[in-house]
Amino acid sequence: MTRRGREAHATRRDRGPESRSGPITGALPPERPEKRALCTYVTIVSALSRVSGAVAAGLIALAVLVVCDMVTERYLLNRTTIWQIDVVTYSIVAATFMGSPYVLMLRGHVNVDVLPLHLGPRARYWLDLVTSGVALSFCAVLFVLCSRFWYQAYAESWLSNTVWRARLWIPYLSMPIGLGLLVLQYIAGLLCVATGRSPPFGIRRGEQADDLALAQARQTLEDAP
Repeated sequence: MTRRGREAHATRRDRGPESRSGPITGALPPERPEKRALCTYVTIVSALSRVSGAVAAGLIALAVLVVCDMVTERYLLNRTTIWQIDVVTYSIVAATFMGSPYVLMLRGHVNVDVLPLHLGPRARYWLDLVTSGVALSFCAVLFVLCSRFWYQAYAESWLSNTVWRARLWIPYLSMPIGLGLLVLQYIAGLLCVATGRSPPFGIRRGEQADDLALAQARQTLEDAP
C-alpha cells in the first residue's frame, strides 16, 4: 500500500462507518412534523380536559357545601333560603358539562363493548372510527346550538325566575365550554385511533374477550370499597 493509500485508509477509519444515507451521528431520526403536531395537540387537549375535570369536581364539592348550609339555615336557624337551591342546581348541571371531556379522556362513559370484544382488529378499528365520528358530529351540533342559546341569554340579559334573580348567562357558560372541550377531546381520540397511537376501544391486538372481561371484573372488585 502506498503512502497516499495508507493516509486515505486512516482518514476513513477516523471518521467511522457511514450508512447509505449519511454518517451515523448517534442521534435518533427527527420526528415527523405531523406526529409532533399530533402529540402537541393531544397533550394540550388532555391538559384542558384535566383542568375541566378539576373544575367539575370543585363544582360538586361546592354543591355539597351549599346543601349543608341550606339544611343548617332552614332547620337549625329557621331562616329562609334564597340562593342556595339555585346554586346547587346550576353547579350540578355545570359539573355535568365540564366533567364530560375528562370522563371521555379516561373512557369512563357507560358503554356496551360486547360487539367490539368479539370483532377482529380491522373491523374493531373501523367500528371505533364510525362510532366516534357519529358522536363527534352530535356533540358538534349540540355545541353550536348551546353556544347560540348562551349568547341569546347574554345579549338579552336573561334572569332566573326565582327570588335570587341570577344572571343566567353565567351558569349557561358551562354548556359551550364543556361541549367545546368535549368536541376537542373526541377529535383527539379519533386522531389517536386513526394513526395507531391508541388501540380501538382501548382493546389491544391479541386480547381475548374472556381474558379482558376477567381483567375488568378483577379491577372492579379491587376498586370496590
